[in-house]
Amino acid sequence: MAEERERPNRALDAAMDRYAAGDDASFGAVYDGLAPRLYGYLVRQTRSRERAEDLLQQTMLQMHRHRGRFLAGAEVTPWAFAIARRLLIDGLRRGKREVLAEGDEPVGADAPALGDASDDVVQAQQTAALLRREIARLPEGQRVAFELIKQEGLSLAEAAEVLGTTVTAVKLRAHRAYEALRAALGDVIEKEPS
Repeated sequence: MAEERERPNRALDAAMDRYAAGDDASFGAVYDGLAPRLYGYLVRQTRSRERAEDLLQQTMLQMHRHRGRFLAGAEVTPWAFAIARRLLIDGLRRGKREVLAEGDEPVGADAPALGDASDDVVQAQQTAALLRREIARLPEGQRVAFELIKQEGLSLAEAAEVLGTTVTAVKLRAHRAYEALRAALGDVIEKEPS
């Protein structure tokens, strides 16, 4: 399983190596490999599809501008996530956090599938809302570590590189996040039938 996950990353890293060396045609492979994951991360952080799209484009622009600084043989995924995270933080610091305008559809507000029992759908929606609230209440370091590992699928080493810290620190932050979520959701989990 780890080998399967590494294969696409190696191809993506090789495409970035070529792009950094001046092969403009390789940008398509870099974009296709990174954009969906970066976009998902940014949507979850901003709660706005439009803002996430803007940040994704800014991330890709920064990668293009600084491609000459990319170290051949390095992993591109943590580098791209670090750029996206920095742009997100800079935007928040400038006070440009955007709120969903009235009429915008909240992210993740998918209609329930036909045939689902309404009680099950309501309970699932309530549980998901509780989980989102509890994740938002986590200290930033724990929340970001949890999101990078569990939602974005980054390895501990990749998350550590994005956050500019050690693997041990990321493990500790993620563990504390898991424990806080377990404590907050314990009643909900115990109430659900097995």
